[in-house]
Amino acid sequence: MDPERARHLLAQERERIEQGIADLVPEASSEQGDSGDDGSQALYQQEFDVGRGQDLQEQLAAVERAEARLADGTYGRSVESGEPIPDARLEALPTAERTVDEEQRAGAG
Repeated sequence: MDPERARHLLAQERERIEQGIADLVPEASSEQGDSGDDGSQALYQQEFDVGRGQDLQEQLAAVERAEARLADGTYGRSVESGEPIPDARLEALPTAERTVDEEQRAGAG
């Protein structure tokens, strides 16, 4: 993959993730309900946001690893085998670290 195209894709991915993280900033609630349902919903949302935040942080770390590979000239090659990762896979998942076959063998999909 052309390095400029890779930089563009990774920048878009970084922007998407950083926006997702920014969207998780808790909003101050001006009203506190006495209903147990409100508390349950708030707790569910808080737990969901924590999980989503962790997922986004992992995605951001993957972008940073991909950017480092791009800088050192190994972007687009499997971190496991060194085999080329097809451009179509990188277009769909710019942070891909392995070929599809390697991901499937690892059980990561």
